[in-house]
Amino acid sequence: MAAVFRSFRTALPALRRPVVVSSQLNVARAFSMSAIRSAGHGPPQLLGPGAQPGKVPTDEEQSTGLERFELLGKLEGVDVFDMKPLEVTRLGTVDDPIAVYSLFPERQVGCTGFPADSHDTIWLNVTHSLKNHRCPECGSVYTMNFQGDEALLHGDGHHH
Repeated sequence: MAAVFRSFRTALPALRRPVVVSSQLNVARAFSMSAIRSAGHGPPQLLGPGAQPGKVPTDEEQSTGLERFELLGKLEGVDVFDMKPLEVTRLGTVDDPIAVYSLFPERQVGCTGFPADSHDTIWLNVTHSLKNHRCPECGSVYTMNFQGDEALLHGDGHHH
């Protein structure tokens, strides 16, 4: 899953490149832009083909960016943003905390207590820098299982 996000991140600079029209016939181009290099082996295409003239576009034809990334994942049966709730079958302790999977150095976790829904949702900001995070209501302990790019931990890949 982390590889999918890394390939998505490499596609973003391509969306920001200016379009340059040249009147010269002999234009040099980078190897990375050649037909052999980009023949289906690059990052996912995040711009849809658009609609045919006179027709209403479908979601697949008109979606772009993150919406298209999510839609293409759903078509393949993959929940790219992992939106299912965290299943908690026990109360997390300091010795055995509940691990929260994340591709980023911090993540918001909504604790509803143990057993589930035993208290109102309390939002915790679980970070990679702090080992354990405790819910102030029920005392359940959470820790981050960071699986993302190591550059994010050092601020190298941080962007807004």
